Amino acid sequence: MTQIAPIKPKVSFDVLKKIDIRVGTIERVEDMLNSEKMLRLIVDFGDHKRNILVGMKQERQDPKEIAGKQALFVLNLPHKKIMGEVSEGMLFDIGYADGLIPVLAMPERAVPNGTRAG
Repeated sequence: MTQIAPIKPKVSFDVLKKIDIRVGTIERVEDMLNSEKMLRLIVDFGDHKRNILVGMKQERQDPKEIAGKQALFVLNLPHKKIMGEVSEGMLFDIGYADGLIPVLAMPERAVPNGTRAG
């Protein structure tokens, strides 16, 4: 059985409201050559698309299975350069921090791309 992590320190509601978490549809999953872990996701957020780089290549037998699925992404983090490419956000997954094979955080039914969480 997995040990449950302790609850993090309290934050104000104003801090939580600053995090921009939105639904996007993963249009494509592309292999990043010369990397054992990294994939490039092309994600549609309704009014624009973004490249989101994720280290999930070895977490799934077929990483391309997530193409076409909606998931949650954090959009207002600073862009980060990884292996010479820019990641324009972060996939919001479940389980990684607890040492589990991560699963996508997904809406229970389809919603418009760009819909905010919270």
